Amino acid sequence: MVAKRAEKIPKDPPTVDRMRKDIDRGETREKVPWPDPAAAPMGTDDEAAGQPPGRNERSIEAEARPDPVDVERSQPSAVGTYVVITIIAGFVIIAIAMALLNRG
Repeated sequence: MVAKRAEKIPKDPPTVDRMRKDIDRGETREKVPWPDPAAAPMGTDDEAAGQPPGRNERSIEAEARPDPVDVERSQPSAVGTYVVITIIAGFVIIAIAMALLNRG
């Protein structure tokens, strides 16, 4: 496992910005793929202090990341919700039209 893991880590570890983007895209399987509106994005405090994470710290972080699971995760879809809402709206419109036609 260690040798296999070492092959996956590039010689130049990813930047903090790249790691954050990978997390936001869901590539690390830590969260769903959606951007986080972070008040202080990862690495901001270190950079503001004048000490951005060095190559060693970024390598440690890259090595500590879990391997992504090979199973494809299905993403929630809103299509079903829109179909149900459209059908309900159609029934409401038909009911209103029938009520208006039957009044006269």
